[in-house]
Amino acid sequence: MRWLTLYARSRQVPASLAMVVISAVTVWALARDGGAGSGDQRPAALVLATGAMAVSIGLGGQDLALDRTAAIRWAPRRAAHVLLGGAVVAAVLPAVQTMGEDMTTAAFVVRDSAGLMGLAALGAALAGGQFGWTLPFAWLSFSFFAPPPTSAPMQVATWMLLPPGTAAGTWTALVLAVTGTTVYAFSGPRR
Repeated sequence: MRWLTLYARSRQVPASLAMVVISAVTVWALARDGGAGSGDQRPAALVLATGAMAVSIGLGGQDLALDRTAAIRWAPRRAAHVLLGGAVVAAVLPAVQTMGEDMTTAAFVVRDSAGLMGLAALGAALAGGQFGWTLPFAWLSFSFFAPPPTSAPMQVATWMLLPPGTAAGTWTALVLAVTGTTVYAFSGPRR
């Protein structure tokens, strides 16, 4: 149990969890006055993306050289970190929704949290743990300002704002989740 506590502290899990909760409550409070229509997925996507960005900070350790020379296998632990991070991000939005207005459905939350955590893991593998947040942030920013998705490439590009059950959104999130988790699990964060 002691190693789990040390791991959580070295990966800044308490600070990340606090930021996930604070960002979810803040977006919920700002979005509950009905500024957006009931079909608008942007507030929910913003909550999930900020959660994934907060969790991504912990995808890199304090000393990458020490991590790489450890006698333990890191691939399962890295994959578990990404999957548990995605589960926490997915659990916060429904918990906040219990205080009042529903922002979105459970299918949307699961799809977007999985895709965004895969994207954060891919960002950590490509740019390092401290910059793992950049890919979810860039993709969210593009999705917010992109034109309406009328073609298949635009649906893939704006997957996180599509209604749940949309094939392009589901497949894009699935590919991002599997690719990001696999690449991060086997290669770890970039130095």
